Amino acid sequence: MTIAISILSIYAFILLGFMAKKMLKEQMNEKGMILMSIYFLQPMLSFWGLSTKPIQVELLEAPFWYLVISFICILISGVIGRLFFKEDIKEKSIITICVVLGNTGNLGIPLGMALFGEASIIYMSMINLTNVFVVYTLGVFFYSRGNCSIKQSLLNIVKLPVIWFATLAVLMNIFDIKLHPAMQTPLQMGAYCTMVIQLVIFGMYLYNIKLRSINYKLLFHVSIIKFIITPLIAGWILYSMLELEPMLATLIFIELIVPLAVTNVNLAALYECKPLDVTAMVFFTSLIFIPFFILVSNLLHYLHIVSLP
Repeated sequence: MTIAISILSIYAFILLGFMAKKMLKEQMNEKGMILMSIYFLQPMLSFWGLSTKPIQVELLEAPFWYLVISFICILISGVIGRLFFKEDIKEKSIITICVVLGNTGNLGIPLGMALFGEASIIYMSMINLTNVFVVYTLGVFFYSRGNCSIKQSLLNIVKLPVIWFATLAVLMNIFDIKLHPAMQTPLQMGAYCTMVIQLVIFGMYLYNIKLRSINYKLLFHVSIIKFIITPLIAGWILYSMLELEPMLATLIFIELIVPLAVTNVNLAALYECKPLDVTAMVFFTSLIFIPFFILVSNLLHYLHIVSLP
């Protein structure tokens, strides 16, 4: 129950964006907010997130296996995209990448804490920081491919300031270069502001969705990959093939099955890659994730892998 309340509390900002768009209509410009978020606020978020905690080499096992399984899922999604979405490169790009761009931060970290307490934070944070680079490299590339050539899609990665700020933060972290304490507060303010704005933008796009216009074919295939194929692959690798500690394996598993992140909507809107279809997928995966996670956590408890709080 605590998990469900936590998730619903976070998504209250989505309702705020939905109501703002409903009442103010065209006065609320979601594209302008996206540009503000991606080019100004999200660099602050990535820099703050990557510079506040030391990167420990011995903790790299979690993000490593997260990346390996993510790449396997991308390959499988790419094959499914080629088989069922041959004629539409935008849909093929969406289905290839969106399932691995999950809500590893705002949702994944609290879920890890709910199951394992504070011991989970460092592992979940490392995975979340790794996901930042996945989002702004592979995420940017595939969402760009809906309208751009391969060369232009690669250039789009370089053009975004997020990847440069994230790289700078990692280098400062490695060489133990500290920011003045007075600079941490405005960075933290920008980071939290980014999280709120992303949810508000999502709510605004959600208002524009009409049931009759939802791309059910794309939604169906993404849901199958996200909630059936990915958990099966992740569970088989983490619990059968690898000899990881149960807590570590479960934390990686959680980060792989969280619903699609709102960042998908931002990138889809920025590169005009069917943002309304992506919004519908983010909403649907977020909606069914609560009962799905309760089912999964009870299954892990039944198999004596974790103990429910």
